[in-house]
Amino acid sequence: MRPVVSPSSSTSFKVEAKKGEWLPGLASPGYLNGSLPGDNGFDPLGLAEDPENLKWYVQAELVNSRWAMLGVVGMLLPEVFTSIGIINVPKWYDAGKAEYFASSSTLFVIEFILFHYVEIRRWQDIKNPGSVNQDPIFKQYSLPPNEVGYPGGIFNPSTLHQLRRLKKGACQWEIGNVGILGIYSSTQCDWQGTI
Repeated sequence: MRPVVSPSSSTSFKVEAKKGEWLPGLASPGYLNGSLPGDNGFDPLGLAEDPENLKWYVQAELVNSRWAMLGVVGMLLPEVFTSIGIINVPKWYDAGKAEYFASSSTLFVIEFILFHYVEIRRWQDIKNPGSVNQDPIFKQYSLPPNEVGYPGGIFNPSTLHQLRRLKKGACQWEIGNVGILGIYSSTQCDWQGTI
């Protein structure tokens, strides 16, 4: 700690942790160098020791963050649109009770096949960057070479890829997961919905 003297006569203290210390006095593992979003040296299970696995974990966390942000939007927008009379859909916690165009087991199988395909292609891109830039069905479409996990092109109309990954990854996690927690907590309090 170091004292910070202000122009007034009072003294305040600012506590700063050393870089890479998630617990003061406990050194960070040598394989964590602080270059990843949220890297404060916390890896009690040693999951980041293998660099190949770490690449996958980084991408998996980015995907988790994006799904969490999309989940927040998917929970809020239908409720807002229903409340103003644009659509009439159940609240997010009652969506599983609704009748759809197919049975839930059929929808699960379709979703499993589609997501499996996407995840396999993503894994191939992690193992060999740029190997899946060419569309396998529509050969005239291809993505420009980009950083792994950021496809760019038609998937990035607002050029968000220009934001630095270090800040973006941590921010996505916070926005998405804290938003989901807030929505769930507010619903548990009164069961009247999020809005």
